[in-house]
Amino acid sequence: MKRIDFENGKTFNIIMATAVPMLVAQIINLLYNIVDRIYIARIPQIGTIALGAVGLCFPLVILISAFTNMYGSGGAPLFSIARGQKNEKRAGQIQDTSFFLLVITGIILMILGEIFARPVLALFGTSKESMVYALPYLRIYLVGTVFSMIATGMNPFITAQGYAIVGMTTILVGALANIVLDPIFIFILGMGIEGAAIATVISQALSAIYVLRFFFGKNCAINLRLMNIDRIRKSGKCAWSIVGLGSAAFIMQFTNAMVQVACNSVLAKVGGDLYVSVMTMVNSARQMMETPILAIAEGTSPIISYNYGARRFDRIKKSIGIMVSLDLIYTAVVWLFIRLFPELVIGVFSNDKTILADAIPAFNLYFSTFIFMTFQHSGQSTFKSLGRKKHAIFFSLFRKAFIVVPLTYMLPYLFHMGTDGVFAAEPISNVVGGCACFITMLFTVRSMERAEKKAG
Repeated sequence: MKRIDFENGKTFNIIMATAVPMLVAQIINLLYNIVDRIYIARIPQIGTIALGAVGLCFPLVILISAFTNMYGSGGAPLFSIARGQKNEKRAGQIQDTSFFLLVITGIILMILGEIFARPVLALFGTSKESMVYALPYLRIYLVGTVFSMIATGMNPFITAQGYAIVGMTTILVGALANIVLDPIFIFILGMGIEGAAIATVISQALSAIYVLRFFFGKNCAINLRLMNIDRIRKSGKCAWSIVGLGSAAFIMQFTNAMVQVACNSVLAKVGGDLYVSVMTMVNSARQMMETPILAIAEGTSPIISYNYGARRFDRIKKSIGIMVSLDLIYTAVVWLFIRLFPELVIGVFSNDKTILADAIPAFNLYFSTFIFMTFQHSGQSTFKSLGRKKHAIFFSLFRKAFIVVPLTYMLPYLFHMGTDGVFAAEPISNVVGGCACFITMLFTVRSMERAEKKAG
């Protein structure tokens, strides 16, 4: 099993060796949700409203992802920094603590979600018609919370150990199962939207099993060790370090949930259920289009973290430059494609031709500044990789909580832009928030390098 060496070799080759498998894994990971939506949208007679109902579950699904990313994205950079410092004991402690936090939080979220699913969906603006589909889907989906958190949350540690191919395969196992099981449960067994949720839970369980086999196997560089009571008591400081850095990822996901609640609430009032379905398609497309950006950023992250631990700023700067260049090329191509062929993207998620008149303008507006997402993601990823939790937390809040959410309410009502105001909030935040984050990151890296030279 080939292992990537983060310390030696050409930076570009290392990034590609990490990012390409991660890109494949990210794309496959999207299939957990995207495939569900594609099949659900094609359920006879109820497809469009059922798709909107699933969209109403997004905030809770995103909340689960927020906790997953907090422990995975918070622990993995610290794990890589420790390995760069040649402190294998510290790296193992971080990995074990992250796993413990994922399992415990997953159990708690599952129980709370099952108890409060209906009132929470009602709070999110779910109508009686949509509740019929949203509630069963969510309750079944929540059963797989622990599986999902283990599979997704521990994956960054696999990549951080240099086994990017294994990380990709982890997701591939579950996704292929999901693709096969979805049509069986939804159409052949006639279970509809509940069948989509069951297929997803089974698939997540398979991914989790594969992850655990790796971490307890002989090929793992730093094996996972289950924590006893004594180790749990002594892990408080380590846990706070993970949560502290991971708070940026949590806040980013949590504010995404806030945005979803705001968008669905406003759209339901100013546009009706049809526009909630359009926003579900927009979010699905954004997740799909965003995937390579995230893969490149996350693929570069362990290289930056490892070399920061080794105090090699020349490789850190080179990694950042390659990451930004790759992202800019990709986002420019995607922006042009959406401008020229929006109906092709929409057609992936719905075969309802009557929705095109409303969906195409929404897509064009929402993705009008897609290129600027490069700056937000590269800045955030660098802050996280360097352990700069205050910067990472601030810019996680800044773009979504301070820009998108207020604009989602202000533009439709105060500026009388109607549904266009909801779809315009995101592109405005891409420009303002992305540029602010990126410029600050550049100055931060320069300042850290100068401090390191003085100390040396």
